[in-house]
Amino acid sequence: MSMTMQEYQTLDGAYKFFNRKLFASSLPECLIVMQRKGKRNLGYFHPNRFTHRLDQNKHTDEISLNPDNFHGQTDEDILSVLAHEMVHLWQQHFDEPPRGGYHDKRWGRKMDEIGLLPTNTGQPGGKRTGQQMHHYVIPEGPFDIACKDFLSSGKNLNWNSLPIMSAKSPRSKSKFTCPDCNQNAWAKPTARLICGICEVAMLAE
Repeated sequence: MSMTMQEYQTLDGAYKFFNRKLFASSLPECLIVMQRKGKRNLGYFHPNRFTHRLDQNKHTDEISLNPDNFHGQTDEDILSVLAHEMVHLWQQHFDEPPRGGYHDKRWGRKMDEIGLLPTNTGQPGGKRTGQQMHHYVIPEGPFDIACKDFLSSGKNLNWNSLPIMSAKSPRSKSKFTCPDCNQNAWAKPTARLICGICEVAMLAE
């Protein structure tokens, strides 16, 4: 089995398993993708994000997970983000979805129901509603039990993305110093400066 198939089969299998165990098999299919979006973003839900290439009247939703934030997380942590986004999908189809990106009380109640406690800090005691929201797994709650059951079958996630190292931009200016009087000046690194006092070439730092 290819690496791509193995990783996405785990995510697809988790979606189907959680749909059955936590949502009574009520959720429609969706496309699950891995996509980098924001340093702090763990995942997101986007309704009607895709249309079928041969049937423009057929649409489906998107659930995205950010692989840049897999590092240091357990499989249960990552799959709890999937379940978090599944609650957004549930709300889109069976409840009243709020304005884009907002996490309201109705979403929070469904999170409680499946065993994820909503909090803006990721820890107990945080706000339960807001634009940027996280959650934590309720021990022995429905999600915790379902996730352990799913992972016990040997399913697992294998890959973390490495951080992208941005190259430092070259300095726009360098410091030049006269070797005789220590007078300083700043100019482009390629400049050739002469000290106006000593009339000698200034040295770049």
